[in-house]
Amino acid sequence: MIAAPELQTEFHYTQDTDTRFSSDTDFDDPDGRNAIIGKGKAKKGKKGPGEKGKGVGKGAGRMNGHHQENGMENVMLFEVSVVDDWIESYKYDRDVALLDLINFFIQCSGCKGVVTGEMFHNMQNSEIIRKMTEEFDEDSGDYPLTMAGPQWKKFKSSFCEFIGVLVRQCQYSIIYDEYMMDTVISLLTGLSDSQVRAFRHTSTLAAMKLMTALVNVALNLSINMDNTQRQYEAERNKMIGKRANDRLELLLQKRKELQENQDEIENMMNAIFKGVFVHRYRDAIAEIRAICIEEIGVWMKMYSDAFLNDSYLKYVGWTMHDKQGEVRLKCLTALQGLYYNRELNAKLELFTSRFKDRIVSMTLDKEYDVAVQAIKLLTLVLHSSDEVLTAEDCESVYHLVYSAHRPVAVAAGEFLFKKLFSHRDPEDDSMPKRRGRQSVNANLIKTTVFFFLESELHEHAAYLVDSMWDCAGEILKDWECMISLLLDEPLPGEEALTDRQETALIEIMLCTIRQAAECHPPVGRGTGKRVLTAKEKKTQLDDRTRMTELFAISLPALLAKYSVDAEKVTNLLQLPQFFDLEIYTTGRLEKHLDSLLRQIREIVEKHTDTDVLEACSKTYHSLCNEEFTIFNRVDIARSQLLDEQVDKFNRLLEDFLQEGEDPDEDDAYQVLSTLKRITAFHNAHDLSKWDLFTSNYKLLNTGIENGDMPEQIVIHALQCTHYVILWSLAKVSEGTSKKEDMLILRKQMRAFCLMCQRYLTSVNTAVKEQAFTILCDLLLIFSHQIISGGREALEPLVYTPEASLQSDLLNFILDHVFIDQDEDSNSTDGQQDDEAGKIEALHKRRNLLAAYCKLIIYNVVEINTGADIFKQYMRYYNDYGDIIKETMSKTRQIDKIQCAKTLILSLQQLFNEMLSDLGPSFDRSSSAFCGIKELARRFSLTFGLDQLKTREAIAMLHKDGIEFAFKEPNPQGEGHPPLNLAFLDILSEFSSKLMRQDKRTVHMYLERFMTFQMALQREDCWLPLISYRNSLQAGGDDDTMSVVSGISSRGSSVRSKKAKPATGKRKLPEGKTESSSSSSEVWMSREQSMQTPIMMPSPHLTSTIMREPKRLRPEESYMGTPQPQHHQTPMDYNTQVTWMLAQRQQQEEVARQQQERAMNYAKLRSNLQHAIRRGTGLMEDDEEPIVEDVMMSSEGRIEDLNEGMDFDTMDIDLPPSKNRRERSELKPDFFDPASIMDESVRSTHFLGYDAFQR
Repeated sequence: MIAAPELQTEFHYTQDTDTRFSSDTDFDDPDGRNAIIGKGKAKKGKKGPGEKGKGVGKGAGRMNGHHQENGMENVMLFEVSVVDDWIESYKYDRDVALLDLINFFIQCSGCKGVVTGEMFHNMQNSEIIRKMTEEFDEDSGDYPLTMAGPQWKKFKSSFCEFIGVLVRQCQYSIIYDEYMMDTVISLLTGLSDSQVRAFRHTSTLAAMKLMTALVNVALNLSINMDNTQRQYEAERNKMIGKRANDRLELLLQKRKELQENQDEIENMMNAIFKGVFVHRYRDAIAEIRAICIEEIGVWMKMYSDAFLNDSYLKYVGWTMHDKQGEVRLKCLTALQGLYYNRELNAKLELFTSRFKDRIVSMTLDKEYDVAVQAIKLLTLVLHSSDEVLTAEDCESVYHLVYSAHRPVAVAAGEFLFKKLFSHRDPEDDSMPKRRGRQSVNANLIKTTVFFFLESELHEHAAYLVDSMWDCAGEILKDWECMISLLLDEPLPGEEALTDRQETALIEIMLCTIRQAAECHPPVGRGTGKRVLTAKEKKTQLDDRTRMTELFAISLPALLAKYSVDAEKVTNLLQLPQFFDLEIYTTGRLEKHLDSLLRQIREIVEKHTDTDVLEACSKTYHSLCNEEFTIFNRVDIARSQLLDEQVDKFNRLLEDFLQEGEDPDEDDAYQVLSTLKRITAFHNAHDLSKWDLFTSNYKLLNTGIENGDMPEQIVIHALQCTHYVILWSLAKVSEGTSKKEDMLILRKQMRAFCLMCQRYLTSVNTAVKEQAFTILCDLLLIFSHQIISGGREALEPLVYTPEASLQSDLLNFILDHVFIDQDEDSNSTDGQQDDEAGKIEALHKRRNLLAAYCKLIIYNVVEINTGADIFKQYMRYYNDYGDIIKETMSKTRQIDKIQCAKTLILSLQQLFNEMLSDLGPSFDRSSSAFCGIKELARRFSLTFGLDQLKTREAIAMLHKDGIEFAFKEPNPQGEGHPPLNLAFLDILSEFSSKLMRQDKRTVHMYLERFMTFQMALQREDCWLPLISYRNSLQAGGDDDTMSVVSGISSRGSSVRSKKAKPATGKRKLPEGKTESSSSSSEVWMSREQSMQTPIMMPSPHLTSTIMREPKRLRPEESYMGTPQPQHHQTPMDYNTQVTWMLAQRQQQEEVARQQQERAMNYAKLRSNLQHAIRRGTGLMEDDEEPIVEDVMMSSEGRIEDLNEGMDFDTMDIDLPPSKNRRERSELKPDFFDPASIMDESVRSTHFLGYDAFQR
């Protein structure tokens, strides 16, 4: 027998670069191969067959050396050679060979253990597996089948292939010896039941592949048995004289031998199926379940006579309800292989009837890949039989052609194509090919139109076309047939298209032309334009040429036929945008171009619909391309059209204005119609030479003076004037205009802004909305950003809105956006009960709010005007929450401090509104107060977990909040709380965002406003002050640990470790805070800070931050310069008493806190890594302020532990300023350069913020 130490060296598995399975040559290394299967006999010193195997192994290794060049065939040859060597070894000594194979499976699981010969002979499989489990490396959860990388992918495929080759090479003798297969199946069955995932996963994969190989053997045996039986029958049916009895005996013996082999194989398969599959198809690991389902699909497809029955199909049907998408996907792909073969349909009838509903429901699976395969499976079911799927089943798939996910939509489009278009008349294929409405595609195109109309999604024709483009592209590109259906008279007995059907056909035709010309999916489906292949580019060019040749001739006729139908004309006018305009010249189609221009001109004169006029304008814009020779022809036609319209407008306007206050309705209609046409064309064409500003301004001014101008005239006049301003700006920006042009533009722009401001007070809501939208656009365009990008020459055009204009804009938002749905009667045109009208009105209000918020974001209006917007965050969260939140985020990026001031201002405004409604003696449990507090909590969450980034902003927020709380004294006297004191309860929501050292500073600032009587009060009305002070003192224990105890008992216990003060790296912010000042608005004078209670020495805990403040040098105080001390004496006494009261309360909890710290600290250390990982990029709802505060302090403690030895260099009796200086000298590289700036420079930064940047 082989000694165990020798085998250890042979089969030792390590997960590093030296392992046999860690490179692309998992099975390629001849040494590795010999280590697995050939070393046993070499160890025994036997020759002959062993030497032969070794020689073959080398040859195979050399062959496999060309694997990279020769592909997978060489890999197969190598595996065959490896298996042949093992077979020779098995024939020589089957125990040694089987031991090699067993260890092969063990090592492929990632186990370092080795099965020795002694274990193999003397231990049961369960004992061997238990022994291997004990030697499994539990340090890592990875094993070969789960490792990432190309080499491990190849390992899996080679592992599976090896098992298949092993069975194939042994199928004629060894697998029937009742030893090899019994041993392997027994081992794999035991391993598949192991609690170790690696064993279970690897052995299940091996067992399933082994089963697949055995199924293939069984299939071959079945075929041989049938052949043998047929030969036997043929021989037996011969005449007695010609019958060969020896041959009959031989065939009979062969059949008996094959039957025995068949029975043996079936026993093996039953053992694997019942021992492995039945237990593992419902394994806890999804990958294992997927392996089982994938392989049973292979068995049923490969050997349908034995496996394709309900006894096996039920496992696939049950697993279709699996909670993991990859397992459900394997079920569908397995079934696709079965339904694809029509010969198997009869055996699937019962399964289909039982699980059809489940398959249909999986078309709506949350995993898109699963939904796609479910639709494809239903397509195969439909292809096999039309009677299986009901109309309801098909309809559930039909609507998926409008899905935003393109693979799902394309699969549904293929299903629709099979269902609607698969029933062609056989005579159609035999008859000569016809064109036009007599073509084969005519009925198919009609069917598409009918389906589109029945789906009632008339705005999504582009999605329907895209879904069917891959499978029905040739039908959809039969534009000649579509034109014939629209223009030609119906054939005898043929039903003509209705008006509704013609509209749908034109829309579908437009979508097919767009898809062919652009070659990318519609908006919302797909990730954008992709690079076209050479074949696709050629197809695109051919399609554009063909569509241009067809529609250049037929489009004028189509426009003439449908010229009075606005919807049809609008779609038809978009076709020239996709033409190859060069064909007009090369194809000599100029006369058709002239006909097209005439039709467009007539349409402009007939219609006043905005969509039609804009379509005409875009068509002219597409045709007026200077690159093509047709430009002059089109430009002349356009100029003539615009000359007539502008002259007509000026003439009508003059008469209209002369009529005074009682204009004629017909004249007003004529003015409006002409103005609509000019406005639509001015959007895409420069009409500056007609000087439309003067006439429009005169019209608008008259409307202001008289007040009875028709609504639509004012709206279009505002829009037209807006276009005039923008076209003038475009010309000035190009630098080709004169200086006078810029002055004129400046004058016109300011006059127009003033006009729009005046219209904000109009009685008509639509006019006010138009004026507001245009004003927001103009203020943004002509803001200070107009000179960015090297356009300093445009500086005279910069326009800053005055305070009155800013106020009018804000009032408009408050009056027209932040309203209830039922109040919006004007915007919905009396359709409050119509759900679509309400949605449209909400969409309009969201656009208005977004337009104003852009002014805040780009600093066009004062940031503090956003307070009126921010305070609506909770009340209108469902309607505008995303817009307001994004505005806060962008504003914070511009100016953190000003944004914080705006947030606190919004809370103050709400608080004042509540006081005015409820009075000063309101109930703090009222819904109004709780709503403000909840809003403050939401605001707090938006600051995130990075306290360094928001440090200054949060501190300034607390400063403004404290000043507001004590701003209004109580008229009843000093014994009563200030009127706004309850605001401190709201402010406490932001306390968790303060850094620990800043909490002390804010607490000091709070005490500046407190009197001695306030500190003693305990009534309910003083609870906001008490709770706010407690929130500022929370976490203070982290800063009051004893330095002496931390040094003297370092390392003795968890308690002593936790008592260490911060290292230099963590201590700098505290010291910096004490030595910084806040420019002009100082929080505390030097003398006041010296008297604060928190700076008094404690009899129990002494640290550098609690030393007697009298030791501080004046130049390192909070104030750079002294301030009057008229409050000094009372302040000193009051704060002394306050501190003693606080100490008395804290002493009762000292013992409990000390015990909790020791336990909590251990928890915090274990959770610290997860907490820090959560600390960045959390969304608003994921954050818990209290947890975050504890995490920050625990982070400090961890760094204290790591750098505790630095305290040996400290002198604990020195004042804090000197300690800080010495620490910074010892570890200067821990700090930002700003931390060693001159005091005069440092005093300009609030709380020394720059010093805290890491």
